[in-house]
Amino acid sequence: MNRSFSLVSGLAAVVLTSAAGAQTAPAAAPVADGGSRISAVTLYPGAATVVRELRVAPGANHAVFACLPAGLDAASLQAAGDGTVRIGEISVRQQPRALLGKACASPLDERIRTLQDQVAALKAESAGIDLATGYLKSFGTNGDPARATPPAQIAPTAAALRQTGQDGLARQHQLTRQQEQIERELAPLLAERERTGGARAQVSVVQVTLAAPQGGPVRLSYQVRGPGWQPAYRAALDSATQKLQLTRLAQVAQSTGEDWSGVRITLSTGQPGAATQGPLPPPWRVGIEPPAPPMQARAMAAPAPVAMAQFKADAEAEAAPHFDVSVFQGAYATEFAVPQRVSVPSNGERITLVLGEQALDAQLLTRTTPALDTSAYLIARFSAPPGVWPAGPVSLVRDGAFVGNGHFDPASAQDEGLAFGRDELVTVRSERPEQQQGTGGFIGTRNQRTDERRYTVQNRHTSPIRLQVLDAAPVPDNDKVSVESTYQPQPTTTRWHDQVGTVAWEQPLAAGATQAFSARHVISWPKDERLQERR
Repeated sequence: MNRSFSLVSGLAAVVLTSAAGAQTAPAAAPVADGGSRISAVTLYPGAATVVRELRVAPGANHAVFACLPAGLDAASLQAAGDGTVRIGEISVRQQPRALLGKACASPLDERIRTLQDQVAALKAESAGIDLATGYLKSFGTNGDPARATPPAQIAPTAAALRQTGQDGLARQHQLTRQQEQIERELAPLLAERERTGGARAQVSVVQVTLAAPQGGPVRLSYQVRGPGWQPAYRAALDSATQKLQLTRLAQVAQSTGEDWSGVRITLSTGQPGAATQGPLPPPWRVGIEPPAPPMQARAMAAPAPVAMAQFKADAEAEAAPHFDVSVFQGAYATEFAVPQRVSVPSNGERITLVLGEQALDAQLLTRTTPALDTSAYLIARFSAPPGVWPAGPVSLVRDGAFVGNGHFDPASAQDEGLAFGRDELVTVRSERPEQQQGTGGFIGTRNQRTDERRYTVQNRHTSPIRLQVLDAAPVPDNDKVSVESTYQPQPTTTRWHDQVGTVAWEQPLAAGATQAFSARHVISWPKDERLQERR
């Protein structure tokens, strides 16, 4: 049978101190201590649920999970066993890492110790070379007749000394370079250990009371804040075949104090830290506002403690990896199981995981907005694959060449598409004649202004293209203002993306062909009023 118990911070009866734990466990009772391993991690944007597993011996009545992160959420603790293990109370306590010995050493300690041993070995070898070089320098200089070199051996001896000294100095230079490289690798590890507190840091120790007549595995799950993931994509376009390879990626990072080495990771779009329900309407009372307090009294009520608390919260937030949780708003929780085992170090380093690829058919068009930029850009429009695809950054590759970064939003992929850089074989020219302004209406009671724009687009490709030209038209937001717009040719829509006043021409353009577009807007408003424009 399986039983899971969640700890609530107010239940002090099940939170045992170290001394109390010693009293509840009889001396002769088997206890499974340490030795747990992380078997699975479910990663959310801003949190993670970690599952550890520990095998207990037959007859054990306690299982101790040591060296857990100090910041774990005690209310999220759950324990479960197989059919022969019955779970009882769960307790958690905080202890300094140093008190738990080598088994609870920081994940950085072993790497730091290895690098320090390498530095010591290099220094020892360098000192040996110094000793040998000193001996070579003193060779034959003390005037001892017994050490005098026969005349016939002077030349070979000098050559041997020169070669040996040269080899020693060259090796010493290599050792210096190797030592510098190792010390560069060592510096960030030492800084990270200092940031996390090293041996002085607190860790959590969880003790599970159980009954295991036949032994078996015990699983403990807990949640920690700070780790997270966010979506990313890579889009590779083949313009000749109009095929788009969309790769789904995930950026993962954590700094919990425990390395995740070779574990199964599941990425979820859920947000366990978010509110579980929406707000309820508060009471609405209406009365008479009391007189304002004197200025001096208001000045004395300075919220300094709140400011200090906010400063502390900002400082703590700065130390943790930051993930944009807003990209998951409005999406139902969806999980992505990473097919391979993954290792994520506890140093905040971002690891990029590949979740899968999709081969999509794309519709290519060349888009330009001549009033703002006389350049043309290649756009790939496509239907987003089924399923939940949170919006995120995308790296763009066109015909094997990286062209830049963009933003992928599945909701607008069909209309806006993804931009893959400039189309250098499409020439765009913009001409804006001088505005005409005057009066109109009955005996000149209204002002009138004519605004005209002309654009010319030439396709210098050897094949036809699909062209899209975007422009803005004035939209009156007052009944006293009127606008009459005429176009040549007639645009495809004057509400592109349902935006009133955004005009779009979309049409094929043959190889070597040129197409002209024009827009003429006549704006009229009362003579005694001033026209206000916002763009």
